[in-house]
Amino acid sequence: MKQRILTAVLAAAIFLPFVIYGKLPFTIFVYLLATIALHELLRMKKISLASIPGLVSLVILWVLLIPSAYIDIFEVFSKAEFALLALLLLLTYTVVTKNKFTFDDVGFVVIAIFYLGIGFYFLIETRNLHPGGLELVFYALILIWVTDSGAYFVGRAMGKKKLWPEISPNKTIEGAVGGVVFAVIFSWIYHYFTGVLDNYIVVTFMTIFLSVFGQMGDLVESALKRHYQVKDSGTILPGHGGILDRFDSLLFVLPLLHFLRIIF
Repeated sequence: MKQRILTAVLAAAIFLPFVIYGKLPFTIFVYLLATIALHELLRMKKISLASIPGLVSLVILWVLLIPSAYIDIFEVFSKAEFALLALLLLLTYTVVTKNKFTFDDVGFVVIAIFYLGIGFYFLIETRNLHPGGLELVFYALILIWVTDSGAYFVGRAMGKKKLWPEISPNKTIEGAVGGVVFAVIFSWIYHYFTGVLDNYIVVTFMTIFLSVFGQMGDLVESALKRHYQVKDSGTILPGHGGILDRFDSLLFVLPLLHFLRIIF
């Protein structure tokens, strides 16, 4: 527990200044996080980041992460066209390697690129919003932390019915509901001080939705690790695992936050 707390404090001390300052340093930092997460994800499939598929996936991931403020670079080719090119190269590589790199591997790499690219892209885009980007990022970060903490404590106190034992044996339905309730209470307090969203009805609905899908993001990564029989995605954060372990919920929450803001 001491190691987890120490790691969390040190990680926050590194991460939060980038979030608060924003701009190019934050974008570069997110690129670094996404690169490490891609390495962790590919390693589950025993694909090296230094291999041809790894380097192709890294380049396309970096392209997907380019903020909309720099979108003029795509006057000739769009991001979708770059992604299509990567797909064709990866499929060609299955022939070159005589199926040592398989069609299934291509599918894994493509999904990995979009899974990480979309999530981390919206981390950059949300922070770059003016006004309110910083408040929205903190809303998402604290919502996830409050949901996790609420689910843990409620689950420990009264959890009886398992939520999804085949994927995450320790999570309970009571804990999941408790996490959502805690998140809603937090969102009311946060909205009172920041006015982060339009009104309390919108805040409540969005928080419930994002809290549920934040937990789903955590379960998705748990299912992935269980399928590939790994305990943690990495070891860069002692006591917490890897970058993917810490950002799995955020990869779901931020794209959905973006879409919900368009609706509301």
